[in-house]
Amino acid sequence: MRKIAYLGPAATFTNLAVRHSFPDEEHVPYLTIPACMDAVINGEMDLAVVPIENTLEGTVNLTIDYLFHEADLNIVAEVIEPIQQHLLVHKDYAYEWQQTEKILSHPHAIAQCHKFLHGYFPDIPYEQMTSTAAAAKYIKEHPEQRLAAIANELSAQEYDLAFAKVNIHDYDFNHTRFIVLSRQDEELSLPIARPRDKTTVVITLPSDRPGALHQVLSAFSWRNINLSKIESRPLKTGLGNYFFIIDIGQRMDQVLVPGAFAEMEALGCKVKVLGSYQAYSITYE
Repeated sequence: MRKIAYLGPAATFTNLAVRHSFPDEEHVPYLTIPACMDAVINGEMDLAVVPIENTLEGTVNLTIDYLFHEADLNIVAEVIEPIQQHLLVHKDYAYEWQQTEKILSHPHAIAQCHKFLHGYFPDIPYEQMTSTAAAAKYIKEHPEQRLAAIANELSAQEYDLAFAKVNIHDYDFNHTRFIVLSRQDEELSLPIARPRDKTTVVITLPSDRPGALHQVLSAFSWRNINLSKIESRPLKTGLGNYFFIIDIGQRMDQVLVPGAFAEMEALGCKVKVLGSYQAYSITYE
């Protein structure tokens, strides 16, 4: 049985993604994203699952930066999970939830449920927690207080809370992307239907070369290689110095993608493949 590190505590959205992706493996929570990666690097864990992007909040910069600057790991799979937020209360107050005196959750979750909160609780305070799961855990441990948490269904199960209102998020299209990291460049097959092929690379441009980024994109364009995302991050070597992380909508092949990389390297670019893998999407009925 493999050991899977994930960004904890128990019942976070990362934990939910791990349960869908690795139902029969051992799941171990870690407090931070770097701690998850370090556990794999040090051999304590076989794989790590960490968030990399959210529809509303954007890229998780810590994941990208630590993977580029510190962690020598391979992306071996991607999991996209729909983010469904629910209002949870202690079971003692399940029928009196509208008398809630304070809402607890992660600040992102609070922001994602603004319309609901404005409509039902316009005058009560919010308290920010380190995670949605931490908010649910706090309510479980303080039954004497009339509190509510914004969290997922796994939190309700983990901490034995009641659903006051389900699906209170403002946008149904909100999703989070998670990457699965390994020391080895291995092939994973997850129990999730309809995976897509994908490759992620990091490219560093030559210094002070006019049109270098245009030439990089052209190397993909004329080969008809589709890019699904390109984003810059600081190299941390001085202002104006960046690396680019690029998602390619196909797996590594024998000719086209390596040919594009060779063209970039001939231009003086540095190319590092972070992974060529399958991307899965969790769906709920």
